[in-house]
Amino acid sequence: MPTRNDAYTLMTSHVKNENLQKHMLSVEVAMRFYARKYGEDEELWAMTGLLHDCDYEEYPDLNEHTQVAAGWLREGVYDERIIYAILAHNDLNQATHPRTDLLSRALSACDEITGMITATALVRPDKSILGLQVSSVRKKMKTKGFAAGVHREDLVRGAEELGVDLNEHIAFVIEAMSSIADTLGLAGVQEAASH
Repeated sequence: MPTRNDAYTLMTSHVKNENLQKHMLSVEVAMRFYARKYGEDEELWAMTGLLHDCDYEEYPDLNEHTQVAAGWLREGVYDERIIYAILAHNDLNQATHPRTDLLSRALSACDEITGMITATALVRPDKSILGLQVSSVRKKMKTKGFAAGVHREDLVRGAEELGVDLNEHIAFVIEAMSSIADTLGLAGVQEAASH
């Protein structure tokens, strides 16, 4: 099985957009935290999160997205469970890859919510995820036009499929992402001390 370093190298070789890289790092850490919570394989789950959109920058068409990644991962001899979950997170693949396992459901649940959390953190005065409240994220979810690329129904459905309360899910993912706030650029801007 390839290592996390192999997976990171694969991801960054295909993804040059820094925000997309940060998105995948966000999903990676959320998946790692959920694996720990459920007593699952942390490395396998984290790698699934890290790689889930590795083909998106080059193949944004949803008919190709995840299909191309699956090919790359099979060539790299990645675990089939990772490949299945990545295919399953693209709704167009539901007929052939339904989200019937915990790994697939967790990936789907973590994918969109990390985007909403990031967007909410970035509009705070300090641009920090640290101390971000669930209520702030829920309020932004109700704001039309805010983080328009994040489909609200996917946020709700993701938590439902995973069998977790949406507020608890948001709090859990905020906690996970906060653990790597510096890496994500969400540790906040420090104001210069005035003398």
